[in-house]
Amino acid sequence: MSNTRKNSSSVVDGTTKSAARAMLRAVGFNDADFQKPQVGIASTWSMVTPCNMHINKLAEFACEGADEAGGKGVIFNTITISDGISNGTIGMKYSLVSREVIADSIEAVVGCQGFDGLVAIGGCDKNMPGCLIGMARLNRPAVFVYGGTIQPGANHTDIVSVFEAVGKHARGDMTAAELKQIEQTAIPGAGSCGGMYTANTMASAIEALGMSLPNSSAQEAVSPSKADDCRRAGAAVMSLLEKDIKPSDIMTRQAFENAITTLIALGGSTNAVLHLLAMAHAVDVELTLDDFARIGRQIPVLADLRPSGKYMMSELIAIGGIQPLMKSLLERGLLHGNCLTVTGKTLAENLADVAPYPAEQNIIRSFEQPIKKDSHLVILKGNLAPEGAVAKITGKEGLRFTGRAKVFHSEEEAQEQILNGSVIKGDVIVIRYEGPKGGPGMREMLSPTSAVIGKGLGNDVALITDGRFSGGSHGFVVGHITPEAFDGGPIALIENGDEITIDAENAEIKLHLNDAEIQKRRSAWLPVPPRYTRGLLAKYAKTVSSASEGAVTDKDL
Repeated sequence: MSNTRKNSSSVVDGTTKSAARAMLRAVGFNDADFQKPQVGIASTWSMVTPCNMHINKLAEFACEGADEAGGKGVIFNTITISDGISNGTIGMKYSLVSREVIADSIEAVVGCQGFDGLVAIGGCDKNMPGCLIGMARLNRPAVFVYGGTIQPGANHTDIVSVFEAVGKHARGDMTAAELKQIEQTAIPGAGSCGGMYTANTMASAIEALGMSLPNSSAQEAVSPSKADDCRRAGAAVMSLLEKDIKPSDIMTRQAFENAITTLIALGGSTNAVLHLLAMAHAVDVELTLDDFARIGRQIPVLADLRPSGKYMMSELIAIGGIQPLMKSLLERGLLHGNCLTVTGKTLAENLADVAPYPAEQNIIRSFEQPIKKDSHLVILKGNLAPEGAVAKITGKEGLRFTGRAKVFHSEEEAQEQILNGSVIKGDVIVIRYEGPKGGPGMREMLSPTSAVIGKGLGNDVALITDGRFSGGSHGFVVGHITPEAFDGGPIALIENGDEITIDAENAEIKLHLNDAEIQKRRSAWLPVPPRYTRGLLAKYAKTVSSASEGAVTDKDL
């Protein structure tokens, strides 16, 4: 098995490595262990969020799987943060930043310790792409495990129910006691947010990419199936080591196209655009916004899942998860079946024996009766977003909106005005200087979008931003506007009352000003100073790329 110990052998073999072996004996190694491939188990366990509170146990199961297959599992931790807790606060600036911290930390530990293979277990939405970016950089045999989804709360509620209840309370449609009742019962235990929000979106995309075992995306957090998934992942890494199959063999351009196709069919989060671009960059695969637009023209939305639909991930799990959907996509020639996966088999081989959904189910529509005939993720360009923007438009809100700009320079300012009734029908809420550099950190706008829905304005106002949205956001919303305001993009030039059109059918976002007026405003615009000059946020703002490039921090170094 010498070929399976390419990295650990340099750390523990020979008399000169006695000191290293002495250190490892203290953490449980014995003589036999030094001859085994070492498998790092990256755990994102933390008690800061229910999404990750159970992952310490899952890491132990993965370690057992690696050990039983002839390896030596070694558990280590990386961080997580909670979007659901930090949304609407200054703390949310650290959310997207944490993706890079997680990737950096996994790269640092695995690189330093000389692990031969890797299992990474993620729960909340930023630690999943963070894990994949770390895997891609290291390019050692690796398997990702999704920590699993939460069960629904009382009366079919979830975290987005709470955010929207805040808006209903502000409108006068819900009492304080009713709001507290939802607050107390919406989150019943461990697991990631229950709709097709960013966590379940990314888990599904990663499975379609081939970097997790079949069905890993469609298991409840606390369940025998999830425990077994972890054990099998530990064993799978040992098989990948034997076959010398690395992430670069799996994360190909065609595999990314499979991931995009699947997340569109599921009605997934806009954040997936940002994360898949970053993951592709990490493995040197060329992927652009234009690829999302191209694929989106031929893929329908088939899943009636929250936030725009009515069902939750736990209900999709009950009818078979995403595998039957992927098989249907494959049979119609919409997936690349020849792509290699962490099973050591191709995607087509993995799907060969998958049974179809039960005939009576209503969660996944037929291709003949889709939710939407093409993608809900619409890539918009125009004089307001010359480098692109990402809209989440299901069609339920209509496909075109023209309104008057109401401009805010922060999420907090916008949220206050929405809740106090200053935002009215026909407004286009503009939240700027919230991009990757300007925020910094590109905060999610779940609080304002949920407030809009809760106030009953979901069909009557639009919201655009150089920030981004939660997977739980819905309504007529456009994010990732590039160039961002901090870089002097056109969004920085908008004034109150300007007319703006968002046209999903023609993939255009337009500021109704002539070129002369735009140039006049650009000449008068003055750059704003950075909000932070020391520490993590300052470093991030200095190194981060545009959202249209995935907001990565190691581009053109």
